Amino acid sequence: MAHRGSAVQAAWNGLTGRPPGTGVRDADLFYWDGDTSWDAEDAVIRRAAELFADVPVPVEVRNEARVHLWYADRFGTAAPAPFTDCRQAIDSFAAVCCAVGVTVADGGPRLYAPYGLDDLLGMVVRPNPHSPAPRHVYETKAARWQAVWPELTVLPWDR
Repeated sequence: MAHRGSAVQAAWNGLTGRPPGTGVRDADLFYWDGDTSWDAEDAVIRRAAELFADVPVPVEVRNEARVHLWYADRFGTAAPAPFTDCRQAIDSFAAVCCAVGVTVADGGPRLYAPYGLDDLLGMVVRPNPHSPAPRHVYETKAARWQAVWPELTVLPWDR
């Protein structure tokens, strides 16, 4: 499943007439595998590095089944319960507009957007009330995005 960065920023670039790669720092690809060992994830990361070597931005690959193992260290707040699939991970993204994923399998691409597309297409950045992400994560992302896309409407953290 691919998510966030590249899809969200591609939409904003299309809506504002900016070149396709504007503001795209990386492309996030993630998957869910019950093998939560670092060795298993590292093997997937190394294989992806070979496959995506010619992509102009870094491609970050992560096993969403492992998020609970590193979340507290990275974000300084309690880790969410272990995700049971990639959709749960998307459901918990810091901003509603980013809760978008694309899966390519069995007949083509499928879009997953649990909160709809209104915020994404309306260029609204809103805190996700279902996210365990702390305030500083939301505010840092929102500030970075608004610096690139000043057309965004950023709603304050109100939880």
